[in-house]
Amino acid sequence: MNKKAEFDMAAVRTLVTDTDWWRGAVIYQIYPRSFQDSNGDGIGDLNGITSRLPYVASLGVDAIWISPFFTSPMKDFGYDVSDYCGVDPMFGTMADFDALVETAHALGLRVMIDLVLSHTSDEHPWFQDCAHSRDNEKCDWYVWSDPKPDGTPPNNWLSIFGGPAWTWEPRREQYYLHNFLKTQPDLNFHNPDVQDALLDVTRFWLDRGVDGFRLDTINFYYADKDLRDNPALPPEQRNANIAPSVNPYNHQEHLYSKNRPENLEFLARFRALLDEYPGAAAVGEVGDAQRGLEIMGEYTAGDDRVQMCYAFEFLAKDPLTADRVVEVLTKVDDVAADGWACWAFSNHDVIRHASRWDLPDAAMRAYATLILCLRGSVCLYQGEELGLHEADVAFEDLQDPYGIEFWPEFKGRDGCRTPMVWEPSNSHGGFTTGDPWLPVSRDHLHNAVTSQEDDPSALLHHYRKAIALRHAHTALAKGTHDGVQATGNVVHFTRHHDDQTVFCAINLSDEPSTLDLPAGTWVTIGSELGSTAPSPDGHVHLGPWQVAIALKT
Repeated sequence: MNKKAEFDMAAVRTLVTDTDWWRGAVIYQIYPRSFQDSNGDGIGDLNGITSRLPYVASLGVDAIWISPFFTSPMKDFGYDVSDYCGVDPMFGTMADFDALVETAHALGLRVMIDLVLSHTSDEHPWFQDCAHSRDNEKCDWYVWSDPKPDGTPPNNWLSIFGGPAWTWEPRREQYYLHNFLKTQPDLNFHNPDVQDALLDVTRFWLDRGVDGFRLDTINFYYADKDLRDNPALPPEQRNANIAPSVNPYNHQEHLYSKNRPENLEFLARFRALLDEYPGAAAVGEVGDAQRGLEIMGEYTAGDDRVQMCYAFEFLAKDPLTADRVVEVLTKVDDVAADGWACWAFSNHDVIRHASRWDLPDAAMRAYATLILCLRGSVCLYQGEELGLHEADVAFEDLQDPYGIEFWPEFKGRDGCRTPMVWEPSNSHGGFTTGDPWLPVSRDHLHNAVTSQEDDPSALLHHYRKAIALRHAHTALAKGTHDGVQATGNVVHFTRHHDDQTVFCAINLSDEPSTLDLPAGTWVTIGSELGSTAPSPDGHVHLGPWQVAIALKT
């Protein structure tokens, strides 16, 4: 990191005892395989992450979320866990993880890790114990079923990764459920021993010093006890928010394979455990194309469930127009008024939003300002702050089984998982001295961190300024809002916390616009983000992709 990118360690924010830290927090997602390789094998690792934490802290974020680094055969790149309490040697050792946590805390960063509780790898000892026998003590730790009389699977459930959600195990002469790959069998949450074992895993990592968890597929934990067929979904209700349009998974309403009401009981147990560790928090991933926001509201209401969840509304292909933002936030006010959202535009599962919405640089700045002004917490995905577009990965370089299955209509998730670009001087962008596990996009090199550090007008600095503005005004981080509105292509709302009121307007188009400022006396803030000042007559004149942020005095 060059001198301009050096982080002033004396200015690091200290971790304080704030059990409410997660409310309005900015969380930086790290995909460990692609963040930084420290040993030249072409795969990112824990020591690589530790070496780059000063950069992450310099963004001003509150926490990091690390995607899975547990022991795994890597059929789904860590989301198929074979040892919940082990570090895969590919990523390092437990000592490396402890050093990462210690360094993060010294830099004022909390550490959240990705817990994959709904399923394991088929190489997990739990599954190996029960796959060969119906009499084993763990014989019902997974979802098993006899076939129908004609030998076919017990119901019509489908896997997100293609084909039936059931695979035959000849040693038991039964089918087992897998909502994802057949190498990812689903655990049976109806068995209290399974819940206890997973809570023991959670406690293991809390005792190790982690500050919270991202809960993978939080609404998939339970399957219907009676294994009833899912009903068909009318074509007009189908969307591709969760699975690509070419996937028949979209043809079902998944009433029985996920979203079961019993899940609330487990979440209460999970939250009770978190509450034993002051400040520990969790964010759940709600994977549902029809009821995502409603489930988010159910899972985050009150004090006995998880603190926050994110649905896929802002991770979808639908253009994020002003009207769409209003539609989503109005729905949240309706079904999740007592809950807490965690917003994201990009992550390791979807096309990067710069490409998904075909955003020019000015638009990326407007969208960054928008997400950091909305009510809720925020997840930023590595490279988002650099304006990285989706990488074009050739078929012969694909690693993702999802993309290989549905190529070429759906190219999978590798395009958003290519390595981080730290400097432009070599073909690997400073990520590795070896051959990277996915090719580094040449188109990304000009967006490298060192290049942007040297350019005061770069997008990277815009993100830093937007995060700093959020932290400087409690209304933006933790406040309520009075309803999100659209005037033409402009999204606008007012945030409130105690005696602080902040007005936000973001022009989500390349056309100028004018709107009225709410009654009162206002002073412009966020001028470093290009925030325009109100005119003497109480109007706000916004240029293309411009924002107006004002504090009530």
